[in-house]
Amino acid sequence: MTLDTNGQTSTFGPDRLTLTSLLTAEDLRRSLTEDARAGLSASPKWLPPKYFYDERGSELFEEITRLPEYYPTRTERALLTEHAREIAEIADAEVLLELGSGSSEKTRLLLDALTQAGRLTTYVPVDVSASALTQAMDALAEERPELVLNGVVADFDQHLGQLPAPGRRLIALLGSTLGNYDRPGRERFLRSVAEAMRPGEGLLLGLDLVKDPGQLVAAYDDAAGVTAEFNLNALHVLNRSLRADFDPDGFRHLARWNTDEERIEMRLVAQSPTRVELRELDVTIDFEKGEELLTELSCKFRRSSAARELAAAGFRDARWWTAPDEAYALVLAKR
Repeated sequence: MTLDTNGQTSTFGPDRLTLTSLLTAEDLRRSLTEDARAGLSASPKWLPPKYFYDERGSELFEEITRLPEYYPTRTERALLTEHAREIAEIADAEVLLELGSGSSEKTRLLLDALTQAGRLTTYVPVDVSASALTQAMDALAEERPELVLNGVVADFDQHLGQLPAPGRRLIALLGSTLGNYDRPGRERFLRSVAEAMRPGEGLLLGLDLVKDPGQLVAAYDDAAGVTAEFNLNALHVLNRSLRADFDPDGFRHLARWNTDEERIEMRLVAQSPTRVELRELDVTIDFEKGEELLTELSCKFRRSSAARELAAAGFRDARWWTAPDEAYALVLAKR
């Protein structure tokens, strides 16, 4: 499979397998340029987490999901194993559209349940990583010859209204990805999702719940250092894409629990005074010793507040499935 990056749809083999790019290489470059210029010149400094996910970053994240400290993936998988059939019956969907699909590994549980429910025709995986989409779709094409696969390379912050709707959809955002938005950002995002949906379509969310801070910090600062490497990969992306000269060895990974905001904050901390040139932008950035660069938020949820946010965005009839230890939940709401 190859990828057409000109905003066109390419068909590979039978008509059931297509890959569309709404996000071209130039789009990614322009977005990175704007975010790097704004975030690195701000005080405090920040970068959006989507720049973790080049090919190496996607590989590292898949490794993170298998770490003993990182409970969200295995807990979400257990919930899907137990409740996917009920979710499929309530959703009554012809299309599964997954935002941030990655390897589509857990999604197979939903695909099985939706297929058994008798209405599923199409799977639409959406991701910023063309390589992750290509690998996942190649595997699924062999496993499920009856399923139409319509992959989309897109940034779902920008392209929600352009995503395919070849039938009644269940839109899935798993892995507690919603937690990467702060509260105002979540409000905007959920409204945008609702506006892109038709009445009766479902939204399935995986939500990481508030729990012991020690367990939370460990999940984002594992003993093997994989999350640290994942965090530092953002600097490699900047070096490669913007001809920057970050020394990743000059920064350390930090995961901190923010009690007031109930969220994990991932940061990179300068180990000494550092000057960085971003030659592509003709910009020089100074870091003081100990200065922090915020790279990711991972907000944790309470059922009451999450329910209010969904209702305010235009969703109704929310159904919840919560892990026995109350560490994680799946919630299905209808537009």
